[in-house]
Amino acid sequence: MNDSQSGNFDRRGLLKAGAAAGLAGLVATPKPTWAVSETPIKIGMVDPITSTFAPLGHSEIKGAKFAEAEINKAGGIMSRPLQLLVEDGAGNPGTSLDKAARLVSRDKIDFLMGTVNSASSLALSQFADKHNLLFIATGGHVDSLTGTNCRWNTFRTCSTTWMLTSGDFETLFKKFGKSWYFITTDYAFGHAEQADYTTQLKKAGGTVAGGALAPVGTTDFSSYLIDVKAKKPKVLCLLLVGDDQVNCMKQIAQFGIDKEIAVGGALFELEQARALPEAARYGWWTMEWYWNQPNTPHVAAFVKAYAAQYNGEYPSARSWFGYASTYAIKLAVERAQSTDTMKVVKAMEGLVLPPEVALQPNAPAYRAADHQLLLSMFPGHVIQTGKYPNLFDVSAIVPGAQLALPPAAAGCKMTYPA
Repeated sequence: MNDSQSGNFDRRGLLKAGAAAGLAGLVATPKPTWAVSETPIKIGMVDPITSTFAPLGHSEIKGAKFAEAEINKAGGIMSRPLQLLVEDGAGNPGTSLDKAARLVSRDKIDFLMGTVNSASSLALSQFADKHNLLFIATGGHVDSLTGTNCRWNTFRTCSTTWMLTSGDFETLFKKFGKSWYFITTDYAFGHAEQADYTTQLKKAGGTVAGGALAPVGTTDFSSYLIDVKAKKPKVLCLLLVGDDQVNCMKQIAQFGIDKEIAVGGALFELEQARALPEAARYGWWTMEWYWNQPNTPHVAAFVKAYAAQYNGEYPSARSWFGYASTYAIKLAVERAQSTDTMKVVKAMEGLVLPPEVALQPNAPAYRAADHQLLLSMFPGHVIQTGKYPNLFDVSAIVPGAQLALPPAAAGCKMTYPA
């Protein structure tokens, strides 16, 4: 999307624009230039290229492709070429499973990564377990993935919903008030976010004024917003994703609710900020990574190279998820000196991302006990009059280790095959 399209997050428009810019390039991977005798190390990536989650999936794929090119330019992995094979999971667990099965049977992949939709993340985690594959969930946040449903061969690069909600709960509660209304996307991710916020809200002495569950793909939020105006909460907490969040924020502005009630929530994305018209840019949120970190080494160089590669598009948190996950596999394989799943899993446990990959302070590492990356959170607020890419003001960079629940509290009991 260019700036003239920034107020429109319509999927058909995005797909047309993507086709014009070579959307097929997200899926088609050129054959490596190594000698024929060199067998590539294959990573299968299942991410949404279509559906309400598509803009986020596109960014994750671009970040992974960017890493693939860097890695191959520098000599590959253990002197073997890296080949990233991308399939469209369409933000749907069933489709994601079908595409993962294709990658295993047809392409003989060594590792699996991807997903934006949390239900797809849980499905692929189970699939990877059955097929003895390392799986890195790049963008599915539901707590249980590295909590009660943790698996020996599943890792997660994005945060948990607990980390997201605790990243800005105190700001929203102290700054705006104790009475909250939730509009929540009706699937695993939204349910987990609302449960986490509600736990924190009640512990702090707050109350839930009301709430609504919105099916994925909702375009008309007016009935929910009428109820919000009637209940008059101090905080309207939006727990939506992709197109749904953009549509809701536009309608909130049309109702004038953002002028009467504080609006905020856990997760906000650069893709969403760019898609909103100026009148609908507002609120306090948490970013999981942000491109503007003047005091963090390597970030400026990464941003410059990424923007040059993608025609002025700046990297988002989703871009970084794809980038960091690809590099994590490279680092673990080289640490293990093997592509054997168990050996690479053990090499991933405790793996600290180096500064040129972490691109943030606080040295994020994949925690051995539950395989959750302890990445930093970037709480702040939207800059209403900002111009892309300056659309968000980060108030702090909070270490993930400070926010994440201990593995036992999250419910992870890691077991390994005999």
